[in-house]
Amino acid sequence: MAEDKIPADIRKLCFEDALAEMEDIVHNLESGEVKLDEAIGAYTRGAQLKKHCQAKLKEAQVRIDKIVLGPDDADIGAEPADLE
Repeated sequence: MAEDKIPADIRKLCFEDALAEMEDIVHNLESGEVKLDEAIGAYTRGAQLKKHCQAKLKEAQVRIDKIVLGPDDADIGAEPADLE
C-alpha cells in the first residue's frame, strides 16, 4: 500500500469521528509516553486521517458551492464557500 492511500477503515469514518481520532493521536504523542515504533505508526495514521478530513472538507465545499450557485449555475446571491 502506498503511503498516500487512505485505508478502508479510515475512509468509512465521518469527518467528526476522523477528527476525534486524530485529536486522540496528537494528545497521546504529546504525552511523550508512546514508544518510538508506536509513535511512528500513530503519526502515519494521523497523516492518513488528516488527508481524509481534508478530502471530506473539499467534498463539503463542492456541495456548498453547488447550493450557492443553484440549478443551472445561476447565482442565487451568495458567495461561494471559502473553507480554506
